[in-house]
Amino acid sequence: MKASLPESVPESISLVHGRMCIVLAALLWSTSGAFTKLLTQPTGFGLDQPVIDPLQIAFGRALFAGLALLPLLRRADLSFRSAMLGTAICFAAMNALYVTAMSIGSAANAVFLQYTAPMWLALVSIFWLKEPADRRTLFALAASMIGVAVIVVGGWGDSDKLVAAGIAVGSGVAYAGVLIGLRVLRASSSRWLTIFNHLFAAFALAPSLFLFWRVTPSPGQLLTLFLFGSVQMALPYWLVARGLRRVTSQEAGMLTLLEPLFNPLWAFLVYPQQSETPSFYTLIGGACILAALVWRYWPAGRTAVAS
Repeated sequence: MKASLPESVPESISLVHGRMCIVLAALLWSTSGAFTKLLTQPTGFGLDQPVIDPLQIAFGRALFAGLALLPLLRRADLSFRSAMLGTAICFAAMNALYVTAMSIGSAANAVFLQYTAPMWLALVSIFWLKEPADRRTLFALAASMIGVAVIVVGGWGDSDKLVAAGIAVGSGVAYAGVLIGLRVLRASSSRWLTIFNHLFAAFALAPSLFLFWRVTPSPGQLLTLFLFGSVQMALPYWLVARGLRRVTSQEAGMLTLLEPLFNPLWAFLVYPQQSETPSFYTLIGGACILAALVWRYWPAGRTAVAS
C-alpha cells in the first residue's frame, strides 16, 4: 500500500498531465499482487524457486522502496517525534500482513480488505474521539462492513482462505493506524516520513532473514524484489506527488480506486489459477467496499468540489 507524499513543488503542469500521473501511479500500485504471485507461485518464470518467505518479500519491498526514495531527502526534512515510532510500527505491520495475505490467499481479497482502512478510521473517530458522524459516513461504514462480512463468509468453509482474509483485515487495521499517525505528524516533512517508514519496516523485518532464511535468493528473485520496491512503491509515490500539484486530494483519492480494480486482474494474468479467479463472494464484497468509498468521498456538490 501507500505512504505519505512529499510537499508539492510549484511547477507548471496541466490538469490532464496531473491526472495521468495519478492514474499511472494507481496502475503501478495495483501490480503488488502480480509481483507477489511471481515470487510465491509456479507461474512459469521460475521465480518461485528457491522458496522465499512472505516476510522476506515484505523486507525486500520496503528496503528497495526506501533506498529508491532516499535521493529525494533533504537535510531540512530531518526531524524526530515520538509519534513517528508508532506510525512506523503500524507501517511495518501493514506491509508484512498485506504481502502475507497476498502470498497465501487471493490478491483480490487482500486489496479489497486493506481498502477498509478509512472505515476503521471512521470507527475510531466515532467511538474513541467522539466525533459526530454524518449520514454519508454512516452509510459508507455500513456498506463497507457488509462487504467485509461477505468476503469472510466466502472463505468460511476453507481454513486457508479464512486465515488469509483475517490477515488482510489486519493489514487494513494497521493501515488505519498509519493514517492516524500521518495525521498527527502532518507538520513533519512527508518525504522524510515516507522514507523513515519504509526503512524502519525493512529494519523491523530484518530478523525474518535469519528466522526464515533457507537459501540465497536467485539473481532473478533479487531483481524482482528490486522492481517490487522501486517500481511498485517508489515510482508511484513520485508520480502522485507530481500529480497533486494540479489535482485535488479528493479527486486523487477517487482515481486511486483503480488500484483495487486492477490488482486482481494483473495477479490473474500472472497466475491464472482457480485461486486467483475472484469468487462470487469477493465480487459482491469488493463491490460493497468500493461503493462505500465512492459514496464517502464523492464530492457532495459544488462546495465540496471547490474545497
